[in-house]
Amino acid sequence: MEADERTDTYIVTEQQQTLMGMDLPDMEAALGGRYPKFRAKQMYEALYSQRKLDLALAKSLPAALREEFKTGALKTDSRYDSVDGTVRYLLGLADGKSVEAVFMPENGRDTLCISSQVGCPVDCKFCLTALMGLERNLTAGEIVGQVLHIAAAHHLDPHDRQMNIVMMGQGEPLMNLDAVLKATRLLVDPAGVGMSERRVTVSTSGLIPKILELAKSPVRPKLAISLNASHEEQRIEIMPITKKWHLKDLIEVCADYPLRSWEALTFEYVMLRGVNDTDTDAKRVRKMLANINCKVNLIALNPGPGIPFETPDPERVASFQEIVKAGMPCFVRKPRGLDIYAACGQLKRMSDELVQLQN
Repeated sequence: MEADERTDTYIVTEQQQTLMGMDLPDMEAALGGRYPKFRAKQMYEALYSQRKLDLALAKSLPAALREEFKTGALKTDSRYDSVDGTVRYLLGLADGKSVEAVFMPENGRDTLCISSQVGCPVDCKFCLTALMGLERNLTAGEIVGQVLHIAAAHHLDPHDRQMNIVMMGQGEPLMNLDAVLKATRLLVDPAGVGMSERRVTVSTSGLIPKILELAKSPVRPKLAISLNASHEEQRIEIMPITKKWHLKDLIEVCADYPLRSWEALTFEYVMLRGVNDTDTDAKRVRKMLANINCKVNLIALNPGPGIPFETPDPERVASFQEIVKAGMPCFVRKPRGLDIYAACGQLKRMSDELVQLQN
């Protein structure tokens, strides 16, 4: 079985009896007629809207029901606080595995970077997560659970302050598309977490069939493409998945992607010193994306042990940006949480000892 064909086979009885990841029909079915139907709606709103991660706090529910079901809330295995306010969480899952999520507070908004898999099978050569390989897909409950865990820890409410969700943590989200879409529906349901589709983004390395499938979903996150190269041979070198889904075909699919009236595609471009960061690369990127309604985010490589690339100088990044800006909006993403291995491409379940050693 190839990596893109993997399905979520993680099934355990206890997990099936927890609420996290269930939609309203799921909860109604779980009650099995043993309680009035309105109790399912109460459970749904208590968990997702009111974010009661312990059913003992949901006093509107009968005691017997609160004892029968668990929320399935994740637990903090480790927490790392950066000098810039970023917080990296290592969150424990029911089977003893763990996954990382990052909280990034900014002026007027908060961004939560969450994972879709434990590890990642894509093998991008500049990414620490790739060194883990793939352990398994996350369930919809484990994806939403990351959001609710961080929201509870930092008293976040999307109705009070802008909250963005980016599925750019561990994993290739489109290899776990069913769970990602179900999690998205729970996140944007007004009776659920209550976010806007405009505030949820999923990033892919370029799985063309899954991009086409995503485009057909009536409720879906915004799409970001991890581009990282200006031509085919260069991209194969740093993103071997390009051997299967070619760059030319990926760009054609992106040009035809059915954007909503308020939407533009995002292209992420990790800059590697002496590999993909020249002015010639920038001109090729500008030409490649010229006919797509999009913006480009530049990310100077965030270093890590075992990564055979270097970070370009700020002047090189600025020059690249100016060239691309002549054709489309282009931004330089400011690294967050570098001192705790929380920046883009650095999520690899770093231990306390390694973080201290590298600092």
